[in-house]
Amino acid sequence: MVQYFGTARLDASFAALSDATRRGVIEQLARAEASITDLAERFHMTLTGMKKHIGILERAGLVVTEKVGRVRTCRLGAQDLAEEAGWIASYHQRWSARFDALDDVIAELKAKEKMDGPERQ
Repeated sequence: MVQYFGTARLDASFAALSDATRRGVIEQLARAEASITDLAERFHMTLTGMKKHIGILERAGLVVTEKVGRVRTCRLGAQDLAEEAGWIASYHQRWSARFDALDDVIAELKAKEKMDGPERQ
């Protein structure tokens, strides 16, 4: 099994991305920077609720905030998701190999069934 040394980072990233609202915030910030107030309005939630979501995204390195005056603006963080994508890809390869092997077994069973003829009851 592949060992990942950045497990704390992976845990934080996947935990942050496990929530639909936080994934929506990432999508929104990929289009343009936004204040926490704007994000709260867009997602129909309280300012306090949005601050909690932003805090989780910040701890994962996915979002960076900057306070200018009374406005806290959010933008995408510098962290790319290459490590997370690599982790997913490794499991995708494993499952693809398993499904390919299963396809082979099914093909063999179908070929054997044709050779043996229809089942008699």
